[in-house]
Amino acid sequence: MPLKRLIPCLDVRDGRVVKGVRFADLRDAGDPVERASLYQAHGADEIVMLDVSATPEGRRASLKTVERLRGVLSIPLTVGGGVRTLDDASALLSAGADKVGVNTAAVAHPPLITRLADRFGVQCIVLAVDAQRAAPDVWQVVVRSGTQRLDRDAVAWCGQGAALGAGEILLTSVDRDGTHEGYDLNLIRAVARAVGVPVIASGGASTVGHLVEALDAGADAVLAASMFHDGTTSIEAVKARLALRDVPLRLLQRSSIP
Repeated sequence: MPLKRLIPCLDVRDGRVVKGVRFADLRDAGDPVERASLYQAHGADEIVMLDVSATPEGRRASLKTVERLRGVLSIPLTVGGGVRTLDDASALLSAGADKVGVNTAAVAHPPLITRLADRFGVQCIVLAVDAQRAAPDVWQVVVRSGTQRLDRDAVAWCGQGAALGAGEILLTSVDRDGTHEGYDLNLIRAVARAVGVPVIASGGASTVGHLVEALDAGADAVLAASMFHDGTTSIEAVKARLALRDVPLRLLQRSSIP
């Protein structure tokens, strides 16, 4: 059985990790390099860094931050924010990213996904989809760092993006982001049925139970931020508890559950 992945997310603005609720009211959550180093030491499978001000400011994600992260990381690093061209993706990969996330630009010009996949390989391309509920079991795509909702079905867009060459879907529920209320399980189920590539669930996690629910709903990986940034638990402790629930994952050789 394929191993499930636990992925801390670093939303970065002006060189600092930030966290908010439903993409708003951002607060400082530390230095990205310090956070990434700690999370790797505790057993994170990957790190996702999203430069949340890149698209609104019309630039690519900070290469300096990517280089600093690569300097301390040996695990995969996915970077998103402001990827609009092949040159943007190439610069991030050259700076140390293993995968690049694309969101707003792909919605505006879907063939960009195919061009990126053809140039760098599907394994390097992550389609980030921010979805907001519009009606029961209906979600719409949100772009520009959560500031603009479109009249586009999010589940259908995930399917289209996978068909165009995205190797993974990073699926974030805008409604659940930062709320600690758990993932939108119906959204995860709908997208997992619609695509043939791994789905990373994001938005709302605060307990081990939430992670298990998302994995049971069809996610291949679970992304979380607040539950680790706030120091209420550690990745090592979470993984140990997931293992007790028979979730297949990579464990550290040592065990030190706080």
